[in-house]
Amino acid sequence: MVIRKITIRNITSFKGEQTIDFTAEPLRSAGLFAITGDTGAGKSTMLKILAGLQRPTEGTVAVQRGITIGYLPQVMVLSDTRTVMAEAEMAFEHIFEMQDRLARMNQELADRTDYDSESYHELIDRFTHENERFLMMGGANYKAEIERTLVGLGFDRKDFDRPTSEFSGGWRMRIELAKLLLRRPDVLLLDEPTNHLDIESIQWLENFLRVSPGAVVLVSHDRAFINNVTNRTIEISCGRIYDYKVSYDEFVVLRKERREQQLRAYENQQKEIKDTEDFIERFRYKATKAVQVQSRIKQLEKIVPIEVDEKDTSSLHLKFAPATRSGNYPVICEGVRKAYGDHVVFHDVTLTISRGEKVAFVGKNGEGKSTLVKCIMDQIPYDGKLVIGHNVQIGYFAQNQAQLLDGELTVFDTIDRVAKGDIRLKIRDILGAFMFGGEASDKKVKVLSGGERSRLAMIKLLLEPVNFLILDEPTNHLDMRSKDVLKEAIREFDGTVIVVSHDREFLDGLVTKVYEFGGGVVKEHIGGIYDFLQKKQMENLNELQLSQSPTSETRKAAPEPVSESKLSYEAQKEQARKARKLEKQVAECEERISKLEQQIQELENKMATPEGASDMQLYEQHRQLKQQVASEEEEWERLSLELEELK
Repeated sequence: MVIRKITIRNITSFKGEQTIDFTAEPLRSAGLFAITGDTGAGKSTMLKILAGLQRPTEGTVAVQRGITIGYLPQVMVLSDTRTVMAEAEMAFEHIFEMQDRLARMNQELADRTDYDSESYHELIDRFTHENERFLMMGGANYKAEIERTLVGLGFDRKDFDRPTSEFSGGWRMRIELAKLLLRRPDVLLLDEPTNHLDIESIQWLENFLRVSPGAVVLVSHDRAFINNVTNRTIEISCGRIYDYKVSYDEFVVLRKERREQQLRAYENQQKEIKDTEDFIERFRYKATKAVQVQSRIKQLEKIVPIEVDEKDTSSLHLKFAPATRSGNYPVICEGVRKAYGDHVVFHDVTLTISRGEKVAFVGKNGEGKSTLVKCIMDQIPYDGKLVIGHNVQIGYFAQNQAQLLDGELTVFDTIDRVAKGDIRLKIRDILGAFMFGGEASDKKVKVLSGGERSRLAMIKLLLEPVNFLILDEPTNHLDMRSKDVLKEAIREFDGTVIVVSHDREFLDGLVTKVYEFGGGVVKEHIGGIYDFLQKKQMENLNELQLSQSPTSETRKAAPEPVSESKLSYEAQKEQARKARKLEKQVAECEERISKLEQQIQELENKMATPEGASDMQLYEQHRQLKQQVASEEEEWERLSLELEELK
């Protein structure tokens, strides 16, 4: 058994004498880690320490000899000098070096004539060994591996020869992620890897990481992603590290129990301290109690204060400010089209969003989600008819909204100016829920980071009286508890909502309709986000079946897939896998029957001739083929019934 290990011992960048082993071993029993904690707790610092980019104040980081580590930071310097394919090929520099060595050895073997010498045979052995290594490392098919990875992360094959300078920062981060995955390090450290990915790319990355043989340590605010990928949760809280050998959802339950225990212990300690201080104050000047007083003073000095984890905001409930009622149809699009020169972003978009509906815009990056939002906001010109309903008051959140905040105001004053009524009494709690607790609320807006400004703009929107919300990637700079607060507020909002997001967990239970952007068209899907994903999976399965079916009759016989919304998403995936297997078996059975019937027809043609009519061997072959057809038809019927019951 090969065990890959990074061990952290007694790092005083974090408090306490602690040891954590980041281990990957067969069956992946302990090699998929999520590092969680509030913003500023030290998650990215932990990854940098593991990657060897930052030294701990004290303590050691022990890395087993020969272990390779791959690290994807949130922000990095990107190269603009190569094409997408050439940049991805940089992951295989070691392969190219081996190719050069093999080419030199091969040339030397061709040039030399001392075939019987010992050195010549040693050269042959070296060449054979290196060539075997080269093939084992995938040297013969690395381009196919690159293509699979780039396509999985959302690139089209036509993008491969485009220079990386033509792509946005988010797409270039995907290239860096592709390079990192292609290198297949023993330990993979990922800091917010889903920030620049769409839903399909995130699902591909999940599948890749689940079967990756090395250890994976990741920081992410995407709850669905870390639940689907990781099986162990490391929490950083109050400067300490807590290791939970469970998935994130189980960790949330255990963390709540731990905090309740901390609160009880803290309250008991505070009572003990107060009782001791009262005793000291009461008998400080009584000579007869001097010994007891000194004893209590020493006892007080020895007490180690119990710290309680950061304030839990899960019980905080926010409501959007009340607004006037809008018309029945806040948005109506008829034949809307948007193009930039010859590039058509989308065309013939026809949709109606009713009052009170909560819908999601999803699709790959660059397919027009934010573009249609800008058309609705009347920020850019378009062709077609787009009507905003009567008395619609739009609250719009996008990343650039953060730039419109007054830089001279403090965080608290920014919110205080829009808060009305009783909500003003909860401003500190609201700011804390969105990671502006304590002194952070007194910072001026102009000194905030881009992410902090985005969070502040989101809080401001929460408190403004609107009846139609348009949120473009609202969760990018929120931690999980902040997202829970926002999601609950949107769920209770009685107006209309459009959410542009790739965060499945955030959309789950929030939206009742999904608009899919892709290929220049916008398709409407009734149901939640997981209903949409299940339907997409079934559609892809149907297309695969149609392309593999040998006859048109098979296509007609294939039953329509039924979405089982009561099943969990994982159960639906397993059902789809079984259906795919059965469909393949049915198609193969039909193909065998078709071939057998063709052979029977050929035999019958021969038996119809004068020579064949008296050939008993042909009759025996005919009988055997008929038996095979009967057997195959029974198998076809069994498989077809099983498939029909499954669907």
